[in-house]
Amino acid sequence: MRKSIFSGTVPTSKATPVDISDLTKEAGPFTADPKLVILACLLILASLTAAYVAAEILLPVILAFVLKLLFQPGMRQLERLRVPRPLAALTVILTLFGLIVGLGAAVSGPASSWAGRLPEGIERLQQRLHFLSKPIQTFQNFMHQIDGGQADAGFNLSAILLQGTQHFASGLFETILILFFLLISGDTFLRRTVEIIPRFSDKRQMVALSQQVEQDISAYLVTITFMNGLVGLATGTAMWATGLGDPILWGVLAFVLNYVPILGPFAGVAIFVFVGLLGIDGTWTAFLPAGLYLLIHLIEGEIVTPMLLARRFTLNPVLVILSLIFWFWMWGVPGAILAVPMLAILKIICDEIAPLNSMGHFLEG
Repeated sequence: MRKSIFSGTVPTSKATPVDISDLTKEAGPFTADPKLVILACLLILASLTAAYVAAEILLPVILAFVLKLLFQPGMRQLERLRVPRPLAALTVILTLFGLIVGLGAAVSGPASSWAGRLPEGIERLQQRLHFLSKPIQTFQNFMHQIDGGQADAGFNLSAILLQGTQHFASGLFETILILFFLLISGDTFLRRTVEIIPRFSDKRQMVALSQQVEQDISAYLVTITFMNGLVGLATGTAMWATGLGDPILWGVLAFVLNYVPILGPFAGVAIFVFVGLLGIDGTWTAFLPAGLYLLIHLIEGEIVTPMLLARRFTLNPVLVILSLIFWFWMWGVPGAILAVPMLAILKIICDEIAPLNSMGHFLEG
């Protein structure tokens, strides 16, 4: 019986100790052939170099592929309703585009309003947190040097903030176009791959493997997206209840930040501390938005999501952090958002393919 990708066992402290010499004796051809190891490392290095150089091309493709897996359950549901695949793909694309445009229009005004309050925000923070006047003064001088001191050179804070998202903005049309044709193609690539496999048993294994991988990846992405949506809804409601206002802005912010584990919630707490001090008069009540956001994240991250995914899927937190840092350096903010889904997809594939099971176990938390 084939083991499910989410039912792998994790070694415990009661396991029988294994002599390292036994492991070396059982090493496969991959570890026994140093030339193969060197060639594999060179291939990985060349692939990462190509990903860095061709970011404007690869990023829309990878984002479209991840979105295709995310929307695959919806596509199958529409197919059961006898909706033609082109029409179903068009419906999904229009829904996605409508959500992006609608949310962008809804948050642009509040975001611009809060951005306009940043200059006076430093002075307000100095008044309310006078015991931190020296660090705030240092931060203010730093912000002045970045935003004003080099204004003549065409270098400002806005350019820094937008630099990480330039690939996503420029490739939005390409992403939607590629996504549309991926949704239309359906299982075309799988059928073509099966046709060139000679033996029938291998064809059947290939179909079963690809369907299981697609099903598990889709289930993971849908679950994470649904939980992030609940976090955004709860955060927006909490910010409205505290009197901070603009619940759609804070809900969308929490939704996006929750795609970046560990670093995203930390950034969210810092943001809500800052906006709380700007928008709420009471000193202690100003920390209420950050406290509520942290509580929502703890409930989601420590209770709800582990109940849904922990027994089926875990990732090594150290590798998650390294993946976030690496892909942020490679592709900016979109890379940080895609880092964990790509790592999750890699683990799912490794868990399903027998020769790669050891790598999947290494990625496991």
